[in-house]
Amino acid sequence: MRSKLSRTSKLPGPSWSLPAWFTCPGAKGEDGEPVEACTKCYALQGRYNFPSVREARNRNRADWQRSAWVDEMVKLIEPHRFFRWFDSGDIYSKRLAQKMLIICAMTPDTQHWIPTRSWKIPSIAPVLASLNTLSNVVVRQSEDRIDYGPWTVPGEHRSMIITKPNDYEPGHGRVLCTAYRRQGKCGPCRACWSKRVHTVQYPIHGGDAQPNLMGKSS
Repeated sequence: MRSKLSRTSKLPGPSWSLPAWFTCPGAKGEDGEPVEACTKCYALQGRYNFPSVREARNRNRADWQRSAWVDEMVKLIEPHRFFRWFDSGDIYSKRLAQKMLIICAMTPDTQHWIPTRSWKIPSIAPVLASLNTLSNVVVRQSEDRIDYGPWTVPGEHRSMIITKPNDYEPGHGRVLCTAYRRQGKCGPCRACWSKRVHTVQYPIHGGDAQPNLMGKSS
């Protein structure tokens, strides 16, 4: 078995990720520059620049294309109650999205959280809609701007970045991510995986993304 999952102390379960920016078609505006929220991308900073971390994500970018990948991922994910797709990177391929749909359907006892900006990609959006119909999956569509304003994100489940947690707007299915109070850890919170939560608001946790990191993938 070649497929591997990532484990972080923050999450209640494993995750699977890709290189940030290079696999994030929804992170780019019409001018090719990062949308506002992605100028603060944490996945282009800190430990994400360690060679071992970058190597693992580049390996995943090739690995998912193997025919055995779906069955291997099902076996790896099945023992876990919670799973996150993409603590870096995004769904950049319709075929990848279709494989994820199969994996999620074959692991009904695992709750899947899929944060994404690929709802803007016409070829991928219908597969995301199918994923979100599964009772064990939340496709959480990410807002491009930081802080409040007219929503651009369609759909039932979404997320946004806010600069001031004290400005958090409660109610109406909105939840504030309080991981910043627990050294970045989810703790007992499972809001991101909950279909009952309409919007998760994340306090900003990243400086300006470095342009030089957006120009190379290894």
